[in-house]
Amino acid sequence: MPLLDAAKGLACAVIVGHHLSRYGPMPAGAYSLAPDFFNWLADDGRLAVQVFLVIAGFLAASSLAPDGLLRVDRPLVRILQRYGRLVSPYLAALTVCVLVAALVRPWLDEEVVPGSPSIGQLIAHSFLLQDLLGYESLSTGIWYVAIDFQLFALALTLVGLPAMLSGSASATANRSSRWLPVALVLALAAASLVLFNRNAGLDDTAFYFFGAYGLGMLVFWIGRATRFSTWQSGIVLLLLMGAGALAIDWRSRIATALVTALLIAVAQRQHWLSPAHWPAAAVPLQRLGRMSYSLFLIHFPVLLAMNALVANLAPHGPWLDLLGMVTTFGLSVAAAALLYRWVEARPASWRGVFTLFAVLLVSGIVVSH
Repeated sequence: MPLLDAAKGLACAVIVGHHLSRYGPMPAGAYSLAPDFFNWLADDGRLAVQVFLVIAGFLAASSLAPDGLLRVDRPLVRILQRYGRLVSPYLAALTVCVLVAALVRPWLDEEVVPGSPSIGQLIAHSFLLQDLLGYESLSTGIWYVAIDFQLFALALTLVGLPAMLSGSASATANRSSRWLPVALVLALAAASLVLFNRNAGLDDTAFYFFGAYGLGMLVFWIGRATRFSTWQSGIVLLLLMGAGALAIDWRSRIATALVTALLIAVAQRQHWLSPAHWPAAAVPLQRLGRMSYSLFLIHFPVLLAMNALVANLAPHGPWLDLLGMVTTFGLSVAAAALLYRWVEARPASWRGVFTLFAVLLVSGIVVSH
């Protein structure tokens, strides 16, 4: 679905821009050249994460339960596969970040530079538990990786729970059981939008973000409706649920997720998600979307290195800072292409995961001493 790839590419570019506009001395110097633009990136660029949440939910529904029933024979194995796929490029990028942070720490006196990691911190990061256990993050934005894994496991549990409780296989399930997983996702998404997402103490858990993720799952199932009246009723239900949550407590992140879900619903209904409706001129954005996860992971160490370099150059001025920011983005894309080609695009294996974990652990120990 190239349109979704393009949406991920654009959203990831905004997130990278958000971090570029907030961290290090370069944005402070370049601010005077375009204050409104940098203010928007710094304040609202983070909303692009909602696009990823909705699309992730949409894709999860399409792969786990396209007809509303779980199509996974071994759920635990599927969760472990998801973990392996997520952490392979994640561990590689974390290793780079730990090494770069150690190199720039003497030259970049900024709070954004992570401190020397402890063994417990490295292990917690490897199991995506750093936020739940209260450890300082080794890279910016990687909280999303842990949340994505939690959301996937929660979604799989919800759609598989009715079959697990009844012991019936999906092939013999009756019509009512096909609606029960959808109803569970709808109920938890509504609870997240109305309750959990308003509690900042839950922002390290999937429950806080399941509203946006659930909207994506529901949109996929609504799009499978053959009758226009059924599709229309589903869209009205999403609108009422989203509008009701916003009426209780306005949140820009939820508004962004709702708009994203509705746009995907229209695109799905109009068959715009198929490759046949994709212009060749937009292929670069599609390619950026395919490696958006690698870009999301690797751009922070590039940001640290470029900030350290530009901060110690003379003369120092707004245009040099702006050039440094643009160069940082370009180098981040290049680094992401390498990470995608050599790690993310390759089949994940437990041997590879253990090797990358060992490399991260050794790197952390070396830089800490």
